[in-house]
Amino acid sequence: MRRSNPLTPPVCSFCVTFGERMRYPIFRQALCLLLLCLALLLPISTLQAAWEEQQAEILLGSDSEARITLLRQWLANGEPFAEPLYKALAEDALLIGNRRPLRKQDGQLFDLLGNQPLPEQELAVTAVTINNRLRREVQSGLALLRLFDADRGVRLAAANALQSKATLIMLPVLERALQQEKDAQIAENLRLALALAMLGSSDSQLRRQAVLVLAESATPTTKTTLNRLLLPGAETDREVVRQAEIALEKVNRRLLFGEALASLFSGISLGSILLLTALGLAITYGVMGILNMAHGEMLMIGAYTTYAVQNLFRSHFPQLLDGYLFAAIPAAFLTAAVVGILLERSVIRWLYGRPLETLLATWGLSLILIQTVRLLFGAQNVEVANPSWMSGGVTLLPGVVLPWNRIVITFLALAVLALTWSLLNRTRLGLFVRAVTQNRSMAGCVGVPTSRIDSLAFALGSGIAGLGGVAISQVANVGPDMGQGYIVDSFLVVVLGGVGQLAGAVWAALGLGITGKVLEGWVGAVIAKIILLVFIIIFIQRRPQGLFVLKGRQSES
Repeated sequence: MRRSNPLTPPVCSFCVTFGERMRYPIFRQALCLLLLCLALLLPISTLQAAWEEQQAEILLGSDSEARITLLRQWLANGEPFAEPLYKALAEDALLIGNRRPLRKQDGQLFDLLGNQPLPEQELAVTAVTINNRLRREVQSGLALLRLFDADRGVRLAAANALQSKATLIMLPVLERALQQEKDAQIAENLRLALALAMLGSSDSQLRRQAVLVLAESATPTTKTTLNRLLLPGAETDREVVRQAEIALEKVNRRLLFGEALASLFSGISLGSILLLTALGLAITYGVMGILNMAHGEMLMIGAYTTYAVQNLFRSHFPQLLDGYLFAAIPAAFLTAAVVGILLERSVIRWLYGRPLETLLATWGLSLILIQTVRLLFGAQNVEVANPSWMSGGVTLLPGVVLPWNRIVITFLALAVLALTWSLLNRTRLGLFVRAVTQNRSMAGCVGVPTSRIDSLAFALGSGIAGLGGVAISQVANVGPDMGQGYIVDSFLVVVLGGVGQLAGAVWAALGLGITGKVLEGWVGAVIAKIILLVFIIIFIQRRPQGLFVLKGRQSES
């Protein structure tokens, strides 16, 4: 007989029997099934346990502080019934029956704990009423609950909105949302909101951590918060003040860089529009020496053609509306080119060599075109909407967004420039145009049909202006007088770049666009325009031929 060891604890007979039975697979499978059932029932039991009957009494009571504390407790604990209860409170639809939260929908009561309809029975219910203070608390709680929405766009909008109004009481919810968030951009916005909330803490260590987080951001909200923190008496901890000063300096540097980057892009975008408006004028003025005051109306014709194509797609091809721009580009080019040929053949061809008469005649033609458009489309501006794929933009830095419509316009200008350069340098028509530009008499003597080249060049310049109208319609208003605002800038680009020089037009358009935007940020739009005009006048006085000199015998004579 074996003796028992006194150091060995006694073993109950149930444990011995259970251990022996676990050797058999059937007992192990039964145990796993039992554990699975308990796991499935656990959320239900937890949900029921989280709701206590006394919470119903608090909601029906008149103590606002107790009710607000209860609402915040639901958010902090992440209660699963918090969202439906908050929504019911926001819509004044929360009821209490049998000490449980209910809601009446389509004539039937729903239990908000189980999200299921109640059986048909007589049940005494009482409506929960809230005052304005609780209503604000409910709206704030709904904004926080959007941080846990399945839709990324909803979470991103909620995180952006909370950056300007995060408070210390939101700290538990923000921490829980940050732990669950997988998207990098939303997590960064939540981290910033969390830091703004931590600034309201009485713990100086938390405030220091918040300042360190704010130092890595570059938003106007951060700058305003740090400036407020540095006001006399706003912060008592010297270390927090020192860290805030360093953080503010870093934020200012990042904001300055972001503003410079945004101004550069805006200048390139404006330069692209100026290039499209001046490119056609550079061709017509270089070939024929015509001061075409109706060139701005070619832009207007291109913009209204875009509007007409958009309406055509809306009426007959609504499913293809996002692609109307691809049809509007060739339509605007052809329409403006046809109008240009008609003007050149009917009026302008009889005025070559008489610049004053040409100036007055084309100004009269511009008035005729403006009045014609007013009769056809009305005197009011018309709406040309961006396609959906041109909405939004690319975020480079916080607060620096490059709109898709301006990005598309920049690439359109580059594409038109490339095609125009190829046409003028790689085709027989381009050879004739360059020959007429350099020496019209000699080109005519060697067999170049100068009259036909004049018409084709005028059509090409007008068509390119029509493409400029397509671009302008995506960023500005479309109206009968829209071309008048671009004709002066177009002539400035042509004169500054050099007559008949595409390279000069490119550099002049980009230079005027970028310089104008930079100066607008410093001295305003009016003073910036005056400074540019004075600069161009001085430049032309010193260099009348512009940035690029026209090569040929005509320029030497």
